[in-house]
Amino acid sequence: MHADEPDGTSPKDRFVTVYGRKPVLEALGDPTLEVDKVILADTARGAGVSEIERAARARGVPVQRAGAHRVKVLAGNGKQDQGVLADVVAPRMRPLHAALDAAVPPAPLVVLDGVTTSANVGMILRTATAAGLGGIVVPRRGVAALDPLVVKASAGVAFRAPVLRCATAAEAAERLTDSGYALYALGTRAAHGASAPESLFEMDPPSRVAFVLGGETAGISDEVARLVEGWVSVPMPGEVESLNVSAAAAVLCFELVRRGQAR
Repeated sequence: MHADEPDGTSPKDRFVTVYGRKPVLEALGDPTLEVDKVILADTARGAGVSEIERAARARGVPVQRAGAHRVKVLAGNGKQDQGVLADVVAPRMRPLHAALDAAVPPAPLVVLDGVTTSANVGMILRTATAAGLGGIVVPRRGVAALDPLVVKASAGVAFRAPVLRCATAAEAAERLTDSGYALYALGTRAAHGASAPESLFEMDPPSRVAFVLGGETAGISDEVARLVEGWVSVPMPGEVESLNVSAAAAVLCFELVRRGQAR
């Protein structure tokens, strides 16, 4: 249960795991979603759990029982799982390495590096998907988990977003540069000894490009900063120091649409 696949792929590269009785019931009630399985804690009882079991049977979804601690570990949120979780198939989610090995690797991409606020991750997934980007790299470590808070912030788009998974942002940066991607960091000021950022609106990136979006407080990590080709910024003539990362992502994504680089 939740063990890695023979090729090393994690279940987190194939599913969005939702927890809590209401989110699980909503997933089971949505005919457009494919639910792989429901897992209930041995201690989970009551009318709400019975309703989930009935909904799962009606959809032909397997229901498994596990220890309460195991459910908390799988959900990644021991305070709000309510002893219930479900693995929802994310049809466009795949490992980053698989995407890069494809005959036509996806582009353009955004890479999340230390974005830990669920609302920001969800809004970035929604925006990038709406803009037709080739993929959003969401590392399993250092970034908010793809949980019900992210799903809610994305207005459900998280289930269908072109999410690319890997272990860390540093791994993503290495894989992307090794695969011939031009890697740029989106920031508002020079950092890590880099030259002053170039305006997003004036740069001329290649078609195979990836933009790194840094965390809400620390920004781009040192490990990733060492691998970027350059820094770009959103021009802000007003008296504001920086934009929220999801707002900056929206400007970036739709500038790529304007240029015809996104689908």
